Amino acid sequence: MDGTLLNSIAAAERVWGKWALAHGLDLATFLPFMHGKRGIDTITQLNLPGVDPAKEAAYITQAEIDDVEGVKPIPGALEFLKTLPSDRWAIVTSSPLPLARARLAKAGITAPKFLVTAEDVTQGKPAPDCYRLGAERVGFDAADCLVFEDVPAGVKAGEAAGADVAVVTTTHEHPMETTHLKISDYEGLAVEIAADGRLMLVEKSGA
Repeated sequence: MDGTLLNSIAAAERVWGKWALAHGLDLATFLPFMHGKRGIDTITQLNLPGVDPAKEAAYITQAEIDDVEGVKPIPGALEFLKTLPSDRWAIVTSSPLPLARARLAKAGITAPKFLVTAEDVTQGKPAPDCYRLGAERVGFDAADCLVFEDVPAGVKAGEAAGADVAVVTTTHEHPMETTHLKISDYEGLAVEIAADGRLMLVEKSGA
């Protein structure tokens, strides 16, 4: 969701930046570290003395729900989603459900039929649990799915689940080394249904 269907970097970094500074963290080091993972996992991995990860993650989540200014869809995402059969795709996000709904609404994206959020798994990305669950809910094996990701933790989760991966680079400030397909955004892309029922990522005619 974040960085793949919508751009929430400004909002996320405002909230997490204030929290990080309050805890004496270096922003240049911390901000790239926190993207793409569940808040509770990010805070737990810091191992800060006297900090309750669950309590702090709940605080961060509410702060992010309260600040969705600047959240917007990735270019072409709204049109691209319209080409997807509603029962053949899912959003798999490290965001808690209330935050996911708030950001989707701000970006003008209708929540899909299938939605996997932070509450649905005990191990967040880069563990493959979330993508395996997403595939299960859609009714397919993960090996028959394509994961759209933008950060290393998510790419690793998709790989570990056995899925194909496409890397969305819209929000990248620096090149990301990967052997996977890279797309800058969804402009000119669509999905078609093949004769055997498979979904195919295609370039729009004339694009």
